[in-house]
Amino acid sequence: MRSEMPEIWDLYDKNRNLTGRDHIRGEIIPDGCYHLVVHVWIKSPDGRFLVSQRAADRKSYPLMWETTGGSVIKGETSLEGALRETKEELGIDLDQSRGRLVFSEVRDYVNGERYADILDVWLFEYDGGAKLDQATTKEVNAAALLDRDGIQKLFDEGKFVGTLDYFFNRIAD
Repeated sequence: MRSEMPEIWDLYDKNRNLTGRDHIRGEIIPDGCYHLVVHVWIKSPDGRFLVSQRAADRKSYPLMWETTGGSVIKGETSLEGALRETKEELGIDLDQSRGRLVFSEVRDYVNGERYADILDVWLFEYDGGAKLDQATTKEVNAAALLDRDGIQKLFDEGKFVGTLDYFFNRIAD
């Protein structure tokens, strides 16, 4: 479980330079500053992707399906954040040598909502499923290995987080 201490993030400028300022999760990010966020797509040898269903008590997108991800905490690299988030949410330890950064982008706004983040999207090869009994948070309700069509079906039914639509032209191809 996460501790009761507030989550602290490093703040960056638009060019990914550390500003030297810390940020407490939940507070408004100052103009001109960004925090680092990771999305972690996990692909099995047979081409399916390990996706997860958010817990019912999550503030945003409860019970929606998504990929693993979250904010990188103070002092972590993007890769370290990706590995930690995967362990926290899915209970699995990924081999860092089997992952690669697919793309990175600065996001001021997404669908009209201020994000002020730098998103790093990772793709890891992994042969296995989630180990939710070993997850260190209760953020995930369920996990499944789905092919592109299975993920498309969830999108079409409005059950997959819509901001992850980049999957179809940047990850699944």
